[in-house]
Amino acid sequence: MNKKILISTLSLNIIGLIMIYSSSSIWAEYKFNDQFRYLKYQTLFMIVGIILIKIISKIDLNFIKKRSNTLIFICLTLLVLVLIPGIGKVRNGSRSWFGIGSLGIQPSEFMKIALIIFTAKYLEKNKKEMKSIKNGVMPILLMTILVFGLIMLEPDLGTGVIITVTIIAMMFVSGVKMNFFVFMGVLGLLGITGLIIIAPYRTNRILSFIDPWKDPLGTGFQIIQSLYAIGPGALFGLGLGNSRQKHFYLPEPQTDFIFSIICEELGFIGASIIVLLFAFITFEGFRVARKQNDLFKKYLAFGITFSLAFQSSLNLMVVVGLIPVTGVTLPFLSYGGSSLLISMISIGILLNISK
Repeated sequence: MNKKILISTLSLNIIGLIMIYSSSSIWAEYKFNDQFRYLKYQTLFMIVGIILIKIISKIDLNFIKKRSNTLIFICLTLLVLVLIPGIGKVRNGSRSWFGIGSLGIQPSEFMKIALIIFTAKYLEKNKKEMKSIKNGVMPILLMTILVFGLIMLEPDLGTGVIITVTIIAMMFVSGVKMNFFVFMGVLGLLGITGLIIIAPYRTNRILSFIDPWKDPLGTGFQIIQSLYAIGPGALFGLGLGNSRQKHFYLPEPQTDFIFSIICEELGFIGASIIVLLFAFITFEGFRVARKQNDLFKKYLAFGITFSLAFQSSLNLMVVVGLIPVTGVTLPFLSYGGSSLLISMISIGILLNISK
């Protein structure tokens, strides 16, 4: 088992717990009269995640491989059910949750890993056919488009992009002809442009990204407050617990923008440690994939590693203002049960493969 990946993952989890409490205590005390609320839930999720890592790292991967079709069917069913009013819950304008008491389950998160497993099996089984767009590429591409379409009905562009780009990356390493990716790049660009144009709130996000100070109390508010958090952090930060932006300036800082609070309290040094831990997991994950002779394990390790790396990169770029706001969480660090559990399951599979 690759202990480097395990130690890096646990390190990010521990830092995440500390920063979730630091960033959320003020808001949790005000809203729920319990400053430890988010910390308690995230600790529970982490404990369950560690148990899942231990279990999944020891099971026979052929068990998962044989049930990939069942997994994808279950996740597709959940993606349909969550769109039905009365079943799916709306949060932040997106009908993407099943509510269970005060907890929520996000089926699109589970689809991430299900589709990666399904694609890894497909690429292994159809290695020779992948040279053909019609016989090899088209079936898995149509499945990906179906998943993307269901997620966009919620709507959740960030998760849809992560899933789609991950599957295309897996096809890339499987040996699909380069002209297909040129075509997909152009098609993807046109598609994203169309999705932005038909949804006014996405257009506003683009405009606020270009110049957030045009609407500082509206669409530009979140990124401006994020930059106000990052700036004063300097080299060593303001000190753990000393964030100013968590005092009702940066909305829900324990979720997508937790890296802003990390920069503010722990400075460039703390932020660099986070980035290095993610880089280390990515490097080791790709090394695990490269070592495999079994094609299913090779594609699975690559897909999992790429997905985690791509999602982390998207979140960090949003927080520092390099791309428009996408609503993507930072794996292992952002508050959220579905995101954390799927990230931990992914690491469990990666550790299993590394053995």
